[in-house]
Amino acid sequence: MQPQKSSPVLMFISILMFVSLACSTSVAAEPTSTSTPNPTSTITATPTKTPKPTTTPRPTRTPNLAATERMDDLNAEAKSYFDLGYLETANGKFTEYDDYKDEWAQLGYYQWMYLDEANGDFYMSGHFKWASAYRSSDISGCGFLFAIQENNDHYAVFLDRSKILFLDSNQTASYSRPVGTTRGTGVVKFGNPFDSPVEADFTIIVKGAYTYVLVDGEVVGEYTLAQSRLIGGYLGLSTLSGTNKDFGTRCEISDLHVWMAE
Repeated sequence: MQPQKSSPVLMFISILMFVSLACSTSVAAEPTSTSTPNPTSTITATPTKTPKPTTTPRPTRTPNLAATERMDDLNAEAKSYFDLGYLETANGKFTEYDDYKDEWAQLGYYQWMYLDEANGDFYMSGHFKWASAYRSSDISGCGFLFAIQENNDHYAVFLDRSKILFLDSNQTASYSRPVGTTRGTGVVKFGNPFDSPVEADFTIIVKGAYTYVLVDGEVVGEYTLAQSRLIGGYLGLSTLSGTNKDFGTRCEISDLHVWMAE
């Protein structure tokens, strides 16, 4: 592992990324053990490359009223984002996934599971529910990853009880840095996940070089992506731990679906 170089311009954070290969219905594998970083250094992992899974959407044997109503709701959701200007088109394809559940207890670290590949505009949405094993835990919660490359460069977006943590992880340049808002505050306000689980609907919409982050249907931040970075790549689900105690952070994501432009 190589320590990152410090910079007076960029605010770096010390988060080590572990890749866990799985389908949308699989349980994340144990991460590879790594040495403890120097407290003054910021490091990134060099995970072992593994082939990407092929995720199969949930099958529907015969048309039925519930399925039709569900598709109508999803299409209405996409159209609403188009009408608001968050999408270039309302024409696209939906994929729904099984619920995601994970626990992770390593302070300041996250691991992820792969979903499908997205090479154009898309959005990911799900109902987040997370809990913490420690009242004074650090920033933590459920998250979405996108633009995951073969060398594990990626963007990660986490919903914490007080803010959105948007990370640009660049393995080539050896940094993971927060991405600030172009518009909006990126601030949210929830109760302490130690007292009781926190729940919210969470959506990220990627349109060209812009990402919109919605919490309970409201845009809390617009973010501009690096022009030099590839936007296409694999999507993922993640849990960011805010403590080493007990189960750490427990994350559940339901009503998970992805829309991709056609």
